[in-house]
Amino acid sequence: MLMAAGSRAASLLLPMDEAQKDHLKSYGIAFWTLQKGEEVDWLLNYRGGSFMLKYDKQVEDECKIRGVSYEVIADAKVNEIMTEVSDPSVNMDIVKLEKAPRMAVYAPKSILPWDDAVTMVLKYAEIPYDLLYDEEVLRGDLGKYDWLHLHHEDFTGQYSKFFNGFRFQQWYIDDVRNNEAVAHKLGYQKVSKMKLDVARHIRDFCGNGGFLFAMCSGTDTFDIALAAANTDICEGMFDGDGADPDAQSKLDFSETFAFQNFTVDMNPMSNRFSNIDVTRSRQVDRTRDFFTLFDFSAKWDVVPSMLTQNHDKVIKGFMGLTTAFNKSLIKPGVTIMGEMKTGNEARYIHGEYGKGQWTFYGGHDPEDYQHQVGDPPTDLKLHPNSPGYRLILNNVLFPAAKKKKQKT
Repeated sequence: MLMAAGSRAASLLLPMDEAQKDHLKSYGIAFWTLQKGEEVDWLLNYRGGSFMLKYDKQVEDECKIRGVSYEVIADAKVNEIMTEVSDPSVNMDIVKLEKAPRMAVYAPKSILPWDDAVTMVLKYAEIPYDLLYDEEVLRGDLGKYDWLHLHHEDFTGQYSKFFNGFRFQQWYIDDVRNNEAVAHKLGYQKVSKMKLDVARHIRDFCGNGGFLFAMCSGTDTFDIALAAANTDICEGMFDGDGADPDAQSKLDFSETFAFQNFTVDMNPMSNRFSNIDVTRSRQVDRTRDFFTLFDFSAKWDVVPSMLTQNHDKVIKGFMGLTTAFNKSLIKPGVTIMGEMKTGNEARYIHGEYGKGQWTFYGGHDPEDYQHQVGDPPTDLKLHPNSPGYRLILNNVLFPAAKKKKQKT
């Protein structure tokens, strides 16, 4: 009887509402299915953004192995779901995921005393990726990939502005030494100039059709470096000479992705890069630190709808070197997808550059409210249904739908 039922089964449904035991590994199943050459239907706003795929005993077995909840559904139920999702009167749609994107993470090969939420969740979801850093980017390797994540990097060449608190720590000394050695090897007199060139290569990757995802300081320092291309915002302890006293007036905001009219913080003893980030100015009690995802039209605003799929629209806040973005400094045309309504701060934003698209997500670790240097990494086995981590994985699957003609 079980074999007969299986032979009549048309599809596997991975529910992404509260019925799902492991939301994060569900993305891994979808990615694994794409790697097998099979397509996946992403049912936007249907039961939390569920996935539906052709029935395959191998996929069903993989769901069991990984602990992912699934439902075996026959043709009649599939047709019922398709009819419901396609109804013009409901805020749902179907996005066909076609091909597994080639994944890269921009991160140093040296071990630093903090973790990275994206690499942790990719490993947990069993989604493969390659590590790239400055040498690989500058020799042109980005062209091999569809999707790039920026590790919690400082593209301004100021070593995350950790000088005041950590300059005597061995890991900080080693990080400076390693970066300077690579810069000199590649012909750059300053690390800041090398990082600017790296940022430009990443900008071009996006402009040529790549998908860029950044978190924490990888967001604002990327824009700051591009804006400061024609001046010097680094003091002597970072690059051997003083900053340009007129640097602020020489910033070129036409070069940035997301932010404009910001003021850089050139105090080397401060750990703030600019007033883009609201970490130091916000006065939010942890018990009230939440941000809300916007509701988009799934049939017309397809891209932000994909990027905000979740089983919860109110997400716990979490801090970082860059926690959230000052809304008044965000460029017109940038889509704000998540914000704290009472704090004038955006958490989750998206935009286009050339042929590509980018997403910036504030904060360090969605399940570690105030991650400190040296703290142990988060154990995602304890957070398999994290709404904050789901936002990361929405971005991972997003490029798989790039051939779909959007209605926007």
